Amino acid sequence: MKLQDGSFEIISFFGIMGLCIRLNVDFIMSGHSQFHNIMYRKGAQDAKRAKIFAKISREITVSTKMGGSDADTNPRLRAALSLARASNMPKDNIEKAKAKALNSGDNASYDDIRYEGYGPGGVAIIVETLTDNRNRTAPDMRSAFAKFGGSLGETGSVVFSFNRVGHIIYDAIGYDKAMEVAIENGADNVEENDGCVEITMSVESFASVRDAFIKAIGEPIESGLIWAPSVLIPCSDETKTTLMKLIDVLEDNDDVQRVFHNMQS
Repeated sequence: MKLQDGSFEIISFFGIMGLCIRLNVDFIMSGHSQFHNIMYRKGAQDAKRAKIFAKISREITVSTKMGGSDADTNPRLRAALSLARASNMPKDNIEKAKAKALNSGDNASYDDIRYEGYGPGGVAIIVETLTDNRNRTAPDMRSAFAKFGGSLGETGSVVFSFNRVGHIIYDAIGYDKAMEVAIENGADNVEENDGCVEITMSVESFASVRDAFIKAIGEPIESGLIWAPSVLIPCSDETKTTLMKLIDVLEDNDDVQRVFHNMQS
């Protein structure tokens, strides 16, 4: 994502993935990378594997309920299954999640709810949740923000600092090959860093670009729609550390699917 100063930066995904690492205290991360605030510390991923699988299972169940079990006609399910495969989620777990959605005795209902607020240092934060109990999730979000010197705002209070874009990440592929596929299929940008290649595109073209990349190269390690920051906030090391603690707490919440922020690395 090209910023006003001419540099490129994409900030933070959620703890579901931990493959292209970044630990410059930008988000779940390890190492210095210009666009991988989207990943989590790989060392922590093993300990959180069960929680990660539970989040993906919930997404598979909900997307199946909403659009059916045919991934070819259900883009949201297709993205969830891609994420499951990239996370090495066992096939049995995937099938159980889909079967749960088709079970007429399962009356659980989940809502997609986006929470927005400011963390320490005035950093804007977007939290995407998938919850079956709004009365549980909202107080949890409010408490987490307050504990680390932030404040939960109203919907729309920080989203103006972000752009909604499609986003794909590969590792161990050539930049030239990625650029070729991107140009042929209408992607907006390709960046390479730390052995990973990131492709961004408009929301409208996301599905077609992703499918073209899968056909040409194979499954990515991550793909989806993200909130990419248009404005970055510089922070002291102390503020970064506190922000990371807040994000860790948010990530650990079962209802949270993704977290995005606009802290400058």
